[in-house]
Amino acid sequence: MLGYYAERLPAVEINNTFYRLPKASVLESWREQVPPGFRFVLKASRRITHIKRLREAGDETSYLFDTAGVLGQRLGPILFQLPPNFQKDLPRLQTFLDLIPPGKSAAVEFRHASWFEDDVFDCLRTRGCALCQADTDENPLEKLIATARWGYLRLRKEKYTKKQVAKVAEKILAQDWDGAYIFFKDEGEGHGPKFAQQLIELAKGS
Repeated sequence: MLGYYAERLPAVEINNTFYRLPKASVLESWREQVPPGFRFVLKASRRITHIKRLREAGDETSYLFDTAGVLGQRLGPILFQLPPNFQKDLPRLQTFLDLIPPGKSAAVEFRHASWFEDDVFDCLRTRGCALCQADTDENPLEKLIATARWGYLRLRKEKYTKKQVAKVAEKILAQDWDGAYIFFKDEGEGHGPKFAQQLIELAKGS
């Protein structure tokens, strides 16, 4: 199944790593099933984001990046998704981001409105971390905010029309990014891969 997916799409977001990081042997198996240009994006452990809430998480963060490193060049960014009730704490964010190993890519998804301020964006820019932006029915994506040389979007609506996918493509192509990780919701009716392929075709045809 993974090999079939990797022949059609360039990246996958692994969500079960939020609950438990696979053994190195499992990651090695994943690595060998995909082509060189494919990327795995791992969601960081809930112990880092939800239990410790970015505080004193050095050991867990080091373990995460060390273990994920087994994927080699096929490792994409690590996604740190914060809980909805985690309000802005800039000093804590700054201290945590210093734990990201040099040369490694990370994205942060804030789910409390208090984080969406310029000083937070500047903090991410200083460290080269991407702001992960989500598009939901409750909070539609209005504009893209660049904090790194690459972007990260999570498109979480159940369905997207071709016109809506085209608008997303326009927004992405308008950014001065070297690349972007875009993931559609694949739970529920499972239309995510279809929408992703539409987006790729639109981007290629631009």
